[in-house]
Parts: sequence; C-alpha cells; structure tokens
Amino acid sequence: MAFSHPWLLWLLPLVVLPLLLQRAHAKHYSWVDMLPADPLSDLISLLLKVLAVLTLVFIIVGLAAPHTNEQKVERIGVGAQIALVLDRSASMDDPFSGGSTGNGNATVGETKSVAAARLITDFVKSRQQDMFGMITFSNSAMYVLPLSENKKAIIAAVQATGGNALFQTNIGSGLTSGAALFDKIPDSGSRAMILLSDGAGRMDANTQQKIKDWFDRLHISLYWIVLRQPGGLSIFDTKYVRPENAALPAEVELNDFFGTLRSPFKAYEAEDPKSLQLAMNDINNREKKAIKYFEKIPGREYSNICFIIAALMISLLLGVKYLEVKTWH
Repeated sequence: MAFSHPWLLWLLPLVVLPLLLQRAHAKHYSWVDMLPADPLSDLISLLLKVLAVLTLVFIIVGLAAPHTNEQKVERIGVGAQIALVLDRSASMDDPFSGGSTGNGNATVGETKSVAAARLITDFVKSRQQDMFGMITFSNSAMYVLPLSENKKAIIAAVQATGGNALFQTNIGSGLTSGAALFDKIPDSGSRAMILLSDGAGRMDANTQQKIKDWFDRLHISLYWIVLRQPGGLSIFDTKYVRPENAALPAEVELNDFFGTLRSPFKAYEAEDPKSLQLAMNDINNREKKAIKYFEKIPGREYSNICFIIAALMISLLLGVKYLEVKTWH
C-alpha cells in the first residue's frame, strides 16, 4: 500500500480527541453518584466514541490517497520490438508517380512521406502487442521516441514526420541511432528495424563495422524499404554493369553491405503506395513470433472507499444523535 500524500498521515494522532473530550451536557450536574449505574449507556457511549475515532481515521487516510502500486505481469504473445527509422530528406516530399491503394482509393500526387505515414500508421494499429520506437534522419539522426507500448504516442510521432527537411540522407546515423533504441532494453525474443528511405548514403568503414557489431549483439533483423524514383536504378537489377572507374551507386552499395550482416536482412522496393503497402504487409506477416512481454496492471485507488465508509459512520452518529433523549432542564 502506498500513499499519494503521506504527509497527511501525521494528522492521525488527532483521532484520539473523541476519547479525551467530554460531552457538553455532562458538566451540567455537579454530582451524579446517587444515580444507579447504567452499564448499557456506558457501553453505548464508548462505542460512539470509537465510531467517531474510526470516522476520523478513514477521513485522514482517504485524504492521504491510499493506492496499490502498478504491477507488471509477464505474458506470452505474438509480436516484436520494432524500431522505425524514417528518411526525412527533402526528396521524401516528392510525389509518387501515381497508382492506387489496395482498396481502390486514388493516390495520384500523394507524396512519399504522406503515403509512408499513412501506411505505417495502419501497420502500428494492426500490431497489438508490439513495442515501437522511432528515429528520423536527413543530414543527421533525430531521436523521436524510445521503445514503448504507447501506440497513441508512436502514431502521433509518425503523423508528425512531415515538415521542413534537408537534402542529405545520412543513413549511417539513422541506423546507429535506431540500433541504440534496443540497448539496455530486455530482449523480448523478436527484434526488427524498418528502414524506409528513397535513397541511400555512403558510410565509412568504422560506421559499417559499428552497425554490424550492434545488429549482431542486439539480435536485430533489418527490413529496408526503398522508395524508388520513377525510372531510377533497381537494387535488384542483375543486369546492371558498373561503368569503368566509377563507384557503385549508393543504393546498390548499401544493399550489398546489408547482405554481409550476420543478422537477418530483407530489402523491398516500392514505386507507388500499392507496392509500399505490399512491403508493409509482408513485414507484418514475418514479424509474428512468440514473444515475452510485460502487461502493466494499474494500481487501485482507495480514497473513495475510505470516504464512503466515513460518510456511513457520520450518518450513523447523526442518527444516534437524533434519537438521543434530550437533557431535562
């Protein structure tokens, strides 16, 4: 049992006042020894004083706001710990080339950031027992939310991803910051990172090694959704031939690097909202493993119960007072 206002318990010694104070009309007579003893009246008088003491006790305890503490109960469910790492470079505000969602709604002109926010919101709502965290990045990573079971918070964060953005795509910073979300968090048994970007960036050897070590140590699966520009190079194009003395395109180089991770990795390409929806559906189906999670059981508050008991006792005291035989003058 805990109290929200424990300092009020210092008032508890005041509850003995009904035992110490005498009733007013008890002083109207100077000598009552000649009256016969009345054990029943004495017993009733004592019981009324005890009732008054208990009334004060319940009032003071009620004011102190007693409650039980929140408890966490381990459950077995289906889901994952998922980090959302979302590209917020300026190109994400460009529209898709067109298409439609799976339910037939037109999406011509819908920007990539708006479509991503809409579909990720639906994804989060469909996952009942997952923990979500969020990182956004452009020229550097921005910490948004830690891994949490608060679905309302993550949905609000996803829907707020619009706004001013920069022209750089620092994926390395986004990946390392996303992996850090899992650090010092108990492993539920299934961890995944969803990286959503419309481009790629080059990473130095130290950043690549750090990502490898973190993903392996923290057991993080990686899903990379590439939002392709119309007519852009596909990371799955097996017929691509690199020009002589030219570096690999950043997307292809990044995909090759992800393929060297010891942790599971899968890449997707999306050219419109429909293909993005298919990618999200596939991730949803893949990340349905048995996990351990803790269900929070809120504590119970007892102030109202104390006040109800005190009110009943006061009503009883008032009823006895009403039935009391008035002193004859």
